[in-house]
Amino acid sequence: MKYFVGIFAITIGVILVIKNEWFLQNFGSIQWAEEHLGSSGGSRLMYKLLGLAAIIIALMLMTNLLQIILINVLGPLFGIK
Repeated sequence: MKYFVGIFAITIGVILVIKNEWFLQNFGSIQWAEEHLGSSGGSRLMYKLLGLAAIIIALMLMTNLLQIILINVLGPLFGIK
């Protein structure tokens, strides 16, 4: 099941990176990105970064790296060793 979710998330991420202009036209600009990333692309760059994050997180999920990182980082907060 995690492979299907991972492949789906990678597909969405690739679409976000490639078709960022379409997302900008249909969903509008992201105000925070325009203020803080304005000179280097603004909302277009933000859509690309979101797509790249989806790809990286999906790959981490598929290789069980995400679980290892979450356990090591958040585990001590909940008493998990």
